[in-house]
Amino acid sequence: MAAGPALLATRAWADTPPSMVVFRDPTCGCCHHWVEHLTANGFAVTVHDAPDMKPVKVRFGVPAELSSCHTGEIAGYIIEGHVPAAAIKRLLAAKPAGRGLAVPGMPIGSPGMEGGEPEIYEVMLFGAGVPQSFGHFREDKPV
Repeated sequence: MAAGPALLATRAWADTPPSMVVFRDPTCGCCHHWVEHLTANGFAVTVHDAPDMKPVKVRFGVPAELSSCHTGEIAGYIIEGHVPAAAIKRLLAAKPAGRGLAVPGMPIGSPGMEGGEPEIYEVMLFGAGVPQSFGHFREDKPV
């Protein structure tokens, strides 16, 4: 039996993540590398240069303690900093309560921050009470 158009559309959406909009300082090289990581993992990304990122972070409700250098928006969620594509895909599949994901600071080895000895870092889910762990990563892999 052939699948109907609605089922095919649902399957296509599940296989193709929604588009992401990324705001970044145009002089920041790591932001460019993070966008390359996202596109290599199947995300369609539109980049907007924002020389002053503070108003962007305020508009999207990024807590100061979770702040990093770039901010993205996808499917109603905010993605702050060097969040790996695997964590974003898990977020979109699980749809947890919260505003979004953040990797505070700029951990060495995280997507966009390659080079040096990679460290283990934490991805945080924020916006539904106290921020909580969404997973630990080394480079772009869960640990």
